[in-house]
Amino acid sequence: MKIQSYSLGPIQTNAYVITNEETNRAVVIDPGMQPGKLIERLRAQETTVEAILLTHAHFDHMGGVDETRKAFGAPVYLHDLEADWLTDPRKNGSARWSDMTPPLTTDPAEYALDEGQVMSLIGMEFRVMHTPGHSPGSVSFLCGAHLFSGDVLFRQSIGRTDLLGSSERDLIDSIRGKLYRLAPETIVYPGHGPRTEIGYEMQHNPYVPAQMR
Repeated sequence: MKIQSYSLGPIQTNAYVITNEETNRAVVIDPGMQPGKLIERLRAQETTVEAILLTHAHFDHMGGVDETRKAFGAPVYLHDLEADWLTDPRKNGSARWSDMTPPLTTDPAEYALDEGQVMSLIGMEFRVMHTPGHSPGSVSFLCGAHLFSGDVLFRQSIGRTDLLGSSERDLIDSIRGKLYRLAPETIVYPGHGPRTEIGYEMQHNPYVPAQMR
């Protein structure tokens, strides 16, 4: 497995490419905005993109969906609670932050995600964990010892909860009840900023300290 990270768009959203090096097939998680350099790199490597997985549908995570999907013909996966966010600039937030982006829309996702779902993609298993709070349909993807947490858990921080459909209580419950139950050595790849580990956050995250588990 090879994991590449690209910091894309005005909010420097982390887009991740997980590649099976034996087959050169890949999954893209959250293609962010302005994904040109990601697409160019994958084309140069002659990589086949098998799927586009969205942790949630805020504009800074879904803004590159249309371009990436058309470039590789790959289907998009998104939790059903945000099924209409790809077509609604008010819900995906692009209508609110007009200084950063025009209103964004794209075609609906081809596939819905659900809690506990296990997807076999690129010869690997990706387990879906529904982790609402930052948004109602936020999910985290677990692949082996690698967790792609979107905007749920960051290094010594957590996702904001002042947006449409967000809930601080749900966010804390998602972290305590699901993410902190993973092995401490699980590596966390967040939607923004540097990666971290579950054990480190249990000890050092000021918003969800270990004693709150």
